Amino acid sequence: MARAVLRFLTHRITRHPDTDVTYEAECLHCRWKAEPSTDSAAVDVECMSHTGLSNHRGFRRICTSFAMVVRAG
Repeated sequence: MARAVLRFLTHRITRHPDTDVTYEAECLHCRWKAEPSTDSAAVDVECMSHTGLSNHRGFRRICTSFAMVVRAG
């Protein structure tokens, strides 16, 4: 008779070390999109500039990162 041995290991999720977080934004009223950047403040400034030119005030902000699950400990 074969017996199964179960081991439970603790894992955690972490940002992939070889990647950066990328920030993007797009206007909810037109087809305008901010230039993707690793600097969130730069994307926010682009949104505010777009608001100044168009009076469009709604944006969808996107934060993209890559993650991996690793053993904890």
